[in-house]
Formats: sequence, structure tokens, C-alpha cells
Amino acid sequence: MPPFAGSHPEGQPKPDSNIVSIDVGGQVFQTTKQTLTSAGPKTFFSRIAESSGLYTPFIDRDPELFSLLLSLLRTGNLPSKAKTFDLQDLIIESQFYGIESLLVDSLSNPSQFEPFNLQKSLLLPLNGRDSPSALAAAASSGALHVAHGSKITSFDWSLRRKSTVLTHFTAVDSLLALSPALAAAGANDFSGLQILDLEKGRVRETLNWENVTKSGSTVQAIGASPEQMFVSFESSRRNSNSIMVYDLHTLTPAAEIGHNEIFGADIDSAIPATRLQWVEGFNLLMASGSHSGPSGVSGNIRLWDVRSGNVVWEISEKVDCFADVAVCDGLSVIFKVGVNSGEASYVDLRNLSGGGESAWVCLGDRRKVVNGKREGIGCKIETQGNQVFCTKGGDVELWSEVVMGSGNAGRIFKKNLMGRVRDMGGAKITNLAFGGSTMFLTRKDQQCVEVWQSSSREF
Repeated sequence: MPPFAGSHPEGQPKPDSNIVSIDVGGQVFQTTKQTLTSAGPKTFFSRIAESSGLYTPFIDRDPELFSLLLSLLRTGNLPSKAKTFDLQDLIIESQFYGIESLLVDSLSNPSQFEPFNLQKSLLLPLNGRDSPSALAAAASSGALHVAHGSKITSFDWSLRRKSTVLTHFTAVDSLLALSPALAAAGANDFSGLQILDLEKGRVRETLNWENVTKSGSTVQAIGASPEQMFVSFESSRRNSNSIMVYDLHTLTPAAEIGHNEIFGADIDSAIPATRLQWVEGFNLLMASGSHSGPSGVSGNIRLWDVRSGNVVWEISEKVDCFADVAVCDGLSVIFKVGVNSGEASYVDLRNLSGGGESAWVCLGDRRKVVNGKREGIGCKIETQGNQVFCTKGGDVELWSEVVMGSGNAGRIFKKNLMGRVRDMGGAKITNLAFGGSTMFLTRKDQQCVEVWQSSSREF
């Protein structure tokens, strides 16, 4: 039956009027054609706007929910009274009217991320006994993929619906969301990068790197730019490594950079990249990797020009090597957390100098390492917008730049602790990710994901 069945002419504005009347479940609403067409072309509402003038369309749906979605069309946001309704009901109605994308944008847009107002709002339980090993969140919507053991569990943007697929891996170490239905997954002890169809629950294809020794190639890290996917491979014999560049849409090989064949005790070449991050503002790929040996932890951070295949900047780490590294494109800064000191430090991308460890500027109090204790082991550092998040045990530190006058030569960052008092502490944080307007984290030996959202955006 067409959606306007039972339409009637009573109280209908003039045919050439900009005002449109709609009868929803017996309640008449009036709006404008511009408001209806803001839903987009060839949508339910645009058809109503086009057919208005002769009859008042009747829609056999809930008028209260319709009023919320009409407010969404008018302002781009849901009214405050929407919090008294169940989100799933709103999702079903938005799907019926074909405007779920507007609802997603209203509730999960990254521009609505409020770092100083985040609090723990939800726990996402996972099936099985395995703790999460990797997180991948969709930047725009906040849809989440979680690797735990040999499984990957996916949550939609509302975090209400989930599905779980099995992989061929014993454990997934690297995970990247390619689309709502596709993910790339790799393991440190299993050859090949698997492209998983999460809707059908199957491996769509496997990508391999063919090394000189013809041995298998394990995945050490995955990253992506808007057009390309980057994969760090290491041969199963650990005597060669490389970064492969793939077209993100066709998944065909486009280039190879950083190919190393290891001979003898060449430790620097033996370190594969274990983190890859695209730096959009500079069109560079950040690749970092570290190695723990008898003399301590050493590693390197390189900035690659993917088009030429050349390294444009490099820094070697030995004294206080990084436990984790992240790039903040908005601030033009590389951040690290030191494996020995546990302190956060930064290098300004706009003023790159030599590759010595003196290039780092410490954000903390420059504590000295006592008795060789590694304060930063397992610490994570991530950026979202212009904010920097660093985990310390069971807590998250938030670092923000304080803008000073133009006469100030240095850059000043201020530290804040995250969350309410009752949210602080707990088991050690093992993974940290951001998607939409939400922060996700996991803790050691816990089979769930913590969801941190702004209190003003909770449903």
C-alpha cells in the first residue's frame, strides 16, 4: 500500500503554498517543503514535498517519534525530550523514513566529541573467555569492531546490535575497518592479511607479501589513508620485512616501501613497523617499530613519502624508546610515551631537525628512571581532534595545548585526568580507540569494552 493511502483534502493549504501538512497516526503536522527536501533527493520526505498541494498525506506511524525526526530535519539535532525515548525505536523510524544517516550524524558526529565531558556510560560484553586484543572504530559513525581470540565482534553505530564472525587466526593482533561490512585483520603468528566480509561471516580474500625466501609473511601493523591501505609485513623467518601499499578500493598492490633484508646483526633493519598512521596534513606515512633486547628497548620512527618511496625524516630511539607513538594532524605533532620514563613527549612536525633523542620535548616532570624500572611498559597514546590521550595503568591522561601569546617561543600542554572519580582506576588499560563522538577502551583480563561518551549525548 502506498504511504499516502487514505489521504484527505481537509485543511490542506493552497496548492502553490510552501506549507505542507502531514497526518501521522491521526496527528496533523505542518512544515515547509524546504524542511522536507533537506532529507535529500528521492527520499520519503522529498516525495511528500513533491506530491503536496491536493491532499494531506496520511502516514500510519507513531506521531511522537515523527515529531522528533521532524525536529531533526529542521535543526540537524534531536530535541532534548528525545532522551526519554528508546534509541532503537528512533532508529527503526529513521530507517522507515530513510534518514538514518541524519540520525547518525546528529548523535555520533566527531565534531560533537567533548573530551573534557567524557564519562564511562556503557559496557559492551563479548562472548567467550578471550580478552580484546585489538579495536577498530569507524571515525565518522562510531561503529566498532573488536578482536578477541579468533573472533571479531562488530557493533553498529548505536552499539545496540552486534554480530560475531570467526577468523582463521588463533588471535588477531591488527585490525582495520575498511567499511561497515569489511575489515582487514592480521596476526603476528599467522601468514597473510585477511579481508573479512563481516555481514556474510567469511574471508573475502587474503593478501600476502612475497619475500625473497618464499616463506610466509605475518602482519605487524595496518594503516590507511583516504585512498590507500598500508600493511607492514615480516617474513616468518624474521629475516626480511616491508611495507606494502594497496589501493583501498580495489585492494590491488600499488607500491612497496621500506623493504629490508636482514644480514648479520643489523638490528635497525630487523625491526618491522608495528604502527602505521597516515599524516593527512603532510601527505606522509608515519611508521614506527621497536625491539626489546638484553641492552634494553630500541626502535625507530620514520616519515615516508609514499609517492617517492623515500624517508623524509627519521629518529632512532635507545635511551627512552617509545612504548607507543601517535600523530596529531591538527597540532602537527608526533607524540610518544617513553617505555622507561612513562612520560609523554612530542616532536613538532613543523620544525623537524635532527634525528637524535634530544628532539623530543617532555610534557611531564622529566622523572629520572630509577633502578631500570620501565614505567611506560604497555602504555598507549592516541589522538582525537586536537587532544592527546595517554594511558597510565588503569587511568587515562588528557593532554591539551594551551594557546599562549605569539611572543611565547615554546608550546605548552596541560594534563587533565579523565572521567568522574568513580570511573577512575581499575585494571590496566590494554587498548584505546576513538570513533564518532565516543572513546572505547579495554582492560586486562576483562571480556568487555568500556564506552565513554559525553554526558550531554547519552541516551
